[in-house]
Amino acid sequence: MAVEDIDILAEGLTERYSLPDEQLTEAFISKRNLIHNVDHIRQHLESRCKIIAVVKANAYGHSIDAVIPSLIESNIDYFGVANVNEGILLRYFLQKKNSIKFTTTPKILAFSAPLPDQIPFYLKHDIEATITGFESLRFAESITASNLKVLNVHLKIDTGMSRLGCNPKEAMKIAELIHSSKYLNLRGVYTHFASSGEDLAFTRKQLALFLEVCSSIEQSIQVPFMKHCANSGAIISDRETHLDAVRPGILLYGIIPFYTPSNSFNFRPVMQLQSKVTFTKWIEKGTTVSYGRKWKAWRRTRIATISIGYADGIPRLLSNNLKVLINGKIFNQVGIITMDQMMVNLENDASINEGDIATIFGWSHPEIHVDKISKKAGSISYELISSVSPRVRRVIVD
Repeated sequence: MAVEDIDILAEGLTERYSLPDEQLTEAFISKRNLIHNVDHIRQHLESRCKIIAVVKANAYGHSIDAVIPSLIESNIDYFGVANVNEGILLRYFLQKKNSIKFTTTPKILAFSAPLPDQIPFYLKHDIEATITGFESLRFAESITASNLKVLNVHLKIDTGMSRLGCNPKEAMKIAELIHSSKYLNLRGVYTHFASSGEDLAFTRKQLALFLEVCSSIEQSIQVPFMKHCANSGAIISDRETHLDAVRPGILLYGIIPFYTPSNSFNFRPVMQLQSKVTFTKWIEKGTTVSYGRKWKAWRRTRIATISIGYADGIPRLLSNNLKVLINGKIFNQVGIITMDQMMVNLENDASINEGDIATIFGWSHPEIHVDKISKKAGSISYELISSVSPRVRRVIVD
């Protein structure tokens, strides 16, 4: 059997171990679908509008390693991350990948509000910071001045999300102070929509407030800056929001962030999660399955055990409410989903065998689309894909 060598730190010593090349649970990442989605986003934009690709949470669970090269290939050179820690990891990845050719040095914007001790790391790794008020402005300027370095910043304005950002009434004064600083450079001004694609009236109210504040800032400092506010929902629902740049997140990965009966959107899922059948058996009528005995066979039936569970990212709440694709056929998951395994009711199908592929969600069948599954879990597709465990190997296909 083929093996791959990995380093494992054991009691302070690095030893060489061999693991089977065959994996039980894998997340296939489609390079072709990712590039297609970027192209599809661009079809909604004017040529002047930049794309800030949101790759936070390890590219929404898809893996930075798997996603970034394809985004670079699609001529994206601006990335959004949750915080400076993610920014550092991304910068390290970009620097170590000698095979990736850049036309310009990629820019990285961290969305979270910085803490004082983090500012030197923004400077060291060339991460653009988000200024959220007078306090973050004060310590950012003080620390950059002591380091004699310039920090690129984006001013975040709270127009209705009530999560991060300064009061719109304070924005012009903060922007003026940034502009007057020798050590801070105002790269952009942005806001975030609370319900784009679902509440057009409120989105337009946020947009109007944001544009009003930006206009005041532009008149005051007389220096251009990037204006951006459109997240995935706004990109496909309201062209008025596109401005100088947009910030697609979930759209990159092929998922529309709100319900629509329209077939005009041709985004394709980038992740397909699958595992393998490791065991099958016949059980008699009345036999219960899994912890708590929550499912009972109503007749003699065949059960398959799949090597995937909630430690891999499958919500336990989906127990007895999940469909699994095996050899082109849809089967019902039964019993409580356990940490590492789940059971599937094959009924009287004797064609399924150990080693067969079991697909949990992905592009292979409409019944296993991640949107449909997340609704059954009382959640959203964002949570489901970003919760796929690090122990699940990501495999780039096509």
